Amino acid sequence: MKSIAALQAVVTAAPFDGEPSDAELDAIEREMPLIVAELDLLDVEIWMLDRPATVLDERRIRRARNRVLDERRTLTNRVGVAQSGGAA
Repeated sequence: MKSIAALQAVVTAAPFDGEPSDAELDAIEREMPLIVAELDLLDVEIWMLDRPATVLDERRIRRARNRVLDERRTLTNRVGVAQSGGAA
């Protein structure tokens, strides 16, 4: 029977410092407008849980959903241009 200490060097060969890499931080920064739009949509949906929807409320939800879709489209187009090298 092997002890866990014998396997520890293999498990911890690449120490994880718990911090995101620069590439991960850049990806988060690129996606931040979409994240904010999704949070705004979530806020509207949560606010609507315990009340009947009025015309104004439906408009708020529709605007929040459209903003999320716009941000997704913008992010997708930006990533697509970056992957193609700027040639569209």
